[in-house]
Amino acid sequence: MPPLYIDVSWLLDVQENALGHDDLTVSDYSALVAAVARHKTRLPTLAAADPDTAWRAAALLHTIVRLEPLPHRNSLYAAFLAAQYMAQAGEGIDPPYGALPDLVRKVRDTRISVQDVADQLRGWKL
Repeated sequence: MPPLYIDVSWLLDVQENALGHDDLTVSDYSALVAAVARHKTRLPTLAAADPDTAWRAAALLHTIVRLEPLPHRNSLYAAFLAAQYMAQAGEGIDPPYGALPDLVRKVRDTRISVQDVADQLRGWKL
């Protein structure tokens, strides 16, 4: 199956679904553009020339958490994006209760790598 490539419109649609119609503000559109570009890369590392769905979802989550394009609720948005991306790419995840917010917290507070996030997402695949 070819990779699922998303765009800024997709990110905004997910934002509306995750946060509701009353909270559609974006304070930094360039961060959304960066998230789209990052998930599309073909060379995330020298060891992995063709990233899998988990890496692409991790890139979205990692970028949103670190760049904070929304005025608030970036962590919730990032978690929802990763889950939505995995599901729409045909590789749903089922993290244990509280594990996805904990992963987002680790990205924000301890600055774990995008590869670490991808490894965790792979472990939760259905």
